[in-house]
Amino acid sequence: MAQTGVKARSTRKESVFGERFAIFAECLLTGVWIAVACLGVVTYPAAFAAGARHLRRRTRHENGGLREFVADFRAAVRGGWAVGLAGWAAAAAVWTDVLAVRAGLPGGPVVGAVGVLALIGLAVALLRAAAVWTPGSAWRALVAEAGRRTVLDPAGSFLVVCGLAVVTLSALFVLPLAVPVLGAVAAAAVAVERRYRHR
Repeated sequence: MAQTGVKARSTRKESVFGERFAIFAECLLTGVWIAVACLGVVTYPAAFAAGARHLRRRTRHENGGLREFVADFRAAVRGGWAVGLAGWAAAAAVWTDVLAVRAGLPGGPVVGAVGVLALIGLAVALLRAAAVWTPGSAWRALVAEAGRRTVLDPAGSFLVVCGLAVVTLSALFVLPLAVPVLGAVAAAAVAVERRYRHR
């Protein structure tokens, strides 16, 4: 009888609170990994793809740690660096628009607003593409499909924008706090994509 009680206690699942807290802690750790992987400047899409894949494994209760994250990052960076470069080019174009607005050029405010909205849309599409990346996926196709989902699922896209806003505000108040929060943004993108598939 005592053995049965011991066996029942050893096979008992973790509490819901404990499981969710563990996932939250994993998000923060993943944010640190993502931040380090982003140091290559054009590697941010690959960093988020590897982070999102790591979090998908954790939510499915599969094993995987830093070694798997690094392997995913190496696979994702092969095509992801070009996407990262295109993202920086888009940011530079929007910055030019902002300078045009400051210079008082005719139509500047409208062009500036459209540019900023387009940049936010591109950031959301990149995060949504990274959230579904798997080794062997073509980045061009991923971004194109994610762009469609960004438009067709405005509620999900808004949630990703809120995650980006949290990172920005964290950086404004306490810069180091923005680092672990990057993992929460990746988790938000994964959750949004899962919600889109099951709605």
